[in-house]
Amino acid sequence: MVKSKIYALFLLFFILKSGIIFGQMALAETAKVSILTCEEGNELYSLFGHTAIRIKDDANALDVVYNYGTFDFKTDNFYLKFIKGDLQYFVSAYSFNEFYYEYTMENRSIYEQNLKLTTLQKQQLFDVLNKSLDSDEKYYTYKFIDRNCTNMVVDKINQVLGENCIVKTTEKNKSYREILFPYLENHFYENLGINIIFGKKTDDEGTRLFLPNQFMESLKVAEYKGKALSEQPVSILKAEPVAPQKSVWNNFSSFCLVLGLIVFTRKSWVYLTYFTFIGLLGVFLSLVGFYSLHEEVAWNYNALLFNPLLLVFVYLYWKKNFMWAKNVALINLLLLTFYSVYLINKPNFIMFLPMIISSFLMLFYFMRKTNSGLLATVK
Repeated sequence: MVKSKIYALFLLFFILKSGIIFGQMALAETAKVSILTCEEGNELYSLFGHTAIRIKDDANALDVVYNYGTFDFKTDNFYLKFIKGDLQYFVSAYSFNEFYYEYTMENRSIYEQNLKLTTLQKQQLFDVLNKSLDSDEKYYTYKFIDRNCTNMVVDKINQVLGENCIVKTTEKNKSYREILFPYLENHFYENLGINIIFGKKTDDEGTRLFLPNQFMESLKVAEYKGKALSEQPVSILKAEPVAPQKSVWNNFSSFCLVLGLIVFTRKSWVYLTYFTFIGLLGVFLSLVGFYSLHEEVAWNYNALLFNPLLLVFVYLYWKKNFMWAKNVALINLLLLTFYSVYLINKPNFIMFLPMIISSFLMLFYFMRKTNSGLLATVK
């Protein structure tokens, strides 16, 4: 028992001492700094790919990857902090072999671009990254567009260069929402959820460089003092080709089928249940814009489709207050019309069209029912 404690203390001392030496290491002139761009995966967190920095110095037996996409699921109130927008991500460093093995297991390609930095600039970047590991700079508040694993790396390189050499050069005149759509092509319900929760900001022109592939393409043409900043990307891990598997349920057709079945039931209780669900979702969309620090979820016009007023309608109809129920239904129809016109030139219009049509049909159904109820009351 005593021997194991002594061994553990010795191991801890060795790790700490190694960290100090690592932090003070002088890179050799032959050291290489490169950007690693990882292909998108199938999990929600990996759908947009990943960016990391690699520093390889054979003279010092160093090959380390710095990763700004690290987070801890064990964080207290993880999901609440993520929704609010104050979840802390952090930079981590580990061996390139570990990094390579992880992406091999996930069958995701890796592309590498060597940066044409001077020995001094390589050392400065190395020191900046190690300082981040060992100080409060290690943590940053994650933002989907403005502060993520990609633009944190871009900012660190521009900081060392002393100017904004790396800027977005791809997908010009496209909104953030349009840019995101291709990444979610085979993930309909994930795409639907993202387009429900994201508000007006994602319809702005996507001027911010925030995705790994954008970074890789922009880095190809980036210049520093009239010369290319990087070499062309090279594939260092090629994913095994896998035939695309289309889900029998995660698609637009299943979405239309479910909504069609709801509409064709022509049952009041089914419609009222549906309106209650989307009305509650509308309350969430309305409140989260005030609660969250994520600008992407603010001013969410989808609350006109997922309208909290539907809850008022459900309550009035349940209480058999048909006159007011009809008035609230009419207001919902007008707001739904306005929403449809506003959305018609946006990429998510077709995605939401089945819900728009379904809500129209169900509200018209209740308009007729309330008319019947009013006539019965008069008689």
